[in-house]
Amino acid sequence: MREYLLVLFCTAAVTYLLTGPVRKFAIAAGAMPPVRARDVHREPTPRLGGIAMFGGLCAGILVASQLDNLSKVFSQGTDIRALLSGAGIMWLLGVLDDKWGVDALVKLGGQMIAAGVMVWQGVTVITLPVPGVGAVAVSPTQGMVISVTMVVVMVNAVNFIDGLDGLAGGMVCIAAMAFFLYSYRLWYGYTITDAAPAVLFSVLLIGMCLGFLAHNLHPARIFMGDSGSMMLGLMLAVAAISITGRVDPDLITSETGSQTATVHALVPIYIPLLLPLTVIALPLADLLLAVVRRTWAGQSPFAADKRHLHHRLLQVGHSHSRAVLIMYFWAALIAFGTVAFSVTNTGRTVALTLAGLCLVGLVVLLTPRFRPRAPRAVQAFVPPRYRRRKPVRAAAPVSEGEAPAAAAASEPMAELSAKDKELLGGLGKGGSSAVGGRGHGSGRGH
Repeated sequence: MREYLLVLFCTAAVTYLLTGPVRKFAIAAGAMPPVRARDVHREPTPRLGGIAMFGGLCAGILVASQLDNLSKVFSQGTDIRALLSGAGIMWLLGVLDDKWGVDALVKLGGQMIAAGVMVWQGVTVITLPVPGVGAVAVSPTQGMVISVTMVVVMVNAVNFIDGLDGLAGGMVCIAAMAFFLYSYRLWYGYTITDAAPAVLFSVLLIGMCLGFLAHNLHPARIFMGDSGSMMLGLMLAVAAISITGRVDPDLITSETGSQTATVHALVPIYIPLLLPLTVIALPLADLLLAVVRRTWAGQSPFAADKRHLHHRLLQVGHSHSRAVLIMYFWAALIAFGTVAFSVTNTGRTVALTLAGLCLVGLVVLLTPRFRPRAPRAVQAFVPPRYRRRKPVRAAAPVSEGEAPAAAAASEPMAELSAKDKELLGGLGKGGSSAVGGRGHGSGRGH
């Protein structure tokens, strides 16, 4: 676990440190398009944040290759090399789209090419575990189709939710945390070495998202753009593909001692792709709804609009930050709730506790009158909107014979010097005469 924490810290630190220079580069390169009608932000914001995230990914992989336990992942398979090649193609495609714009069909073709390169290097579904049947082998063509489809769906699902500050990065981070819990348990709990790449991919994803979110939370200083969102979606898909179809149920049966316990332990694996789909259930639901909505209206499925789930949260009256938090809690509730079905005893208690806390947070956020306020001890370190307002000081008592307006004006005037009072008096006389002159001129015009 310490090696994973080191990789996570290095990935997050490099991503965080690179984001500032990348922001300046994006501004100099003109990768800061004007605000569109469907955008939520009000001023042009630089993109190309995916460059910093790709740098963090490379740094994390370099650190992992030098560690004793994690270096085995590099020597026992080609998953790392396939990930770098596919992420590089997807990242380059996203950079071109952030700077000059790429047609939707060309972008789809590039996504399929990136997925095909990874399949060619061995990242593909080999078998599909079916309840009551066992592991069912699939042909190379079927495995390729399933793998490419999963990559394309994941990439576009993450890309579709990248509409609010910090939304895509936070939701992918939550999904990666849930996937890490599941894959780490398979590796260390049941000594299944085929789950090792998925554990490392999840840690890299968490580090990239945490490092970038420090610059991307509302109000965002930089956007990840397609160069970041498509790369995150691809890494989620690779983590899912690298573990799906490679877990032998007989290995877990030897550990649990019964077929019933094995079925319970492998719920997300027995139902193919269930876990990777549920950890991003909201993005997938948004993607499907958008395709149905646009096709029903006679538009292209890739036509942009302002009717995504996060847009609807804003339309019903939620603030930007509250809408993002609501999406966070929904994603965490579904992801950790799914993980809870695949663990037992203490693990299930922890997962259910996390899901319960997410449910409580979701209910609190949906309460209209609730306004979160930080404790007084940390108010100096949080944005002003989360600080407690100071009580209004009571007005000074009005003396007899003094008008209320004069008494109210005397309080601030008492703090001014004699020269300031004289200057304010002169400005008042000049302002009144000027107003009178303008009034007469307008009368003549009519």
